[in-house]
Amino acid sequence: MSNPNTLRLSFETQPSEEDHEYEKAHLATILDRYKDRLTTFPKEKGWVSEHLYMYQGFWHLSKGVFSFETMMALQEAFEAHPTDIYLATLPKSGTTWMKALMFALVNRTRHENHRPSTHPLLIFNPHKCLPFVEPEIYRKTPTYVDAHRPRLFATHIPYTLLPRSIIDSGCRLVYMCRNPKDVLVSLFHFTNKLRDESRGVMTFEEAFQMFSNGVMPYGPHWDHVKGYYNAGLEHPTRILFLTYENMEKDSVNNVKRLAEFLGCGFTEKEEAEGAVEEIVKMCGFENLREVNKHGDLREGVPNHTFFREGKVGDWSNHLTTEMSNILDQIVKEKFQGLDISF
Repeated sequence: MSNPNTLRLSFETQPSEEDHEYEKAHLATILDRYKDRLTTFPKEKGWVSEHLYMYQGFWHLSKGVFSFETMMALQEAFEAHPTDIYLATLPKSGTTWMKALMFALVNRTRHENHRPSTHPLLIFNPHKCLPFVEPEIYRKTPTYVDAHRPRLFATHIPYTLLPRSIIDSGCRLVYMCRNPKDVLVSLFHFTNKLRDESRGVMTFEEAFQMFSNGVMPYGPHWDHVKGYYNAGLEHPTRILFLTYENMEKDSVNNVKRLAEFLGCGFTEKEEAEGAVEEIVKMCGFENLREVNKHGDLREGVPNHTFFREGKVGDWSNHLTTEMSNILDQIVKEKFQGLDISF
């Protein structure tokens, strides 16, 4: 087996034009394979995309990398490994932050002898360092070579729709949820950064109505959260359920807990030398925002769009009292009997 410190992940090398063309064609084939299914699904107006489609209780995008079609292709062909680690979130629930933390924790031995300025998280967007699993189904060059363990992937797919190989492999899964009010506000701003001119600007009232009706990518919010929460109760050694609010309130202790779950807990020596605090700082919002001021994650998606406020409670600057009360009542009903608080 190769020395893990010498392995290069695919995001560290520039893909060739041939790779791009292959992946573009393969994705087009996948989209075409399932296009007829969409005509049977209920649909609603989308946020960034024109429409969202309802399938097995959740709203899905279509005709893109993160879509119903790539989810179906994953369900049919993706092979998870028992050593894999997956991050699952709803959009705008701290995904970028958690990607940075998990990558830094799992790979800290691999990068400990590098000069700080060459650490991947100080060069690349966290979304490149810890990739979403959906593109793996059409990639020409997988993100990870066979010798690399563990593989780290992220997804927004609801628990009940994950590929069976992920569920059956026994691999570990981290889920982070966030106060739905802050998710709504963050999704609203993110949407308006990405909508093209032909669709115009979404109003906050429009976003609130859609969100409170459960219409959002991979939503309803509450059903997505409940799926992973209940799975965590059933498989507590394999699924770690976290909240954005607790992570921000006590980052050091929660990062230590996360490291233990990932199988890379800190030694006493590391803790004494401040290793936990170093990772918390490197993956902090202000630091990552500075690194990602320029450049694009992919065409049409600038790096800076993933870094707006990152605060707990920003919803209070956007929601009216009536809006807040409506969402409080919905959450109270949907999360009844669950130990989830924000």
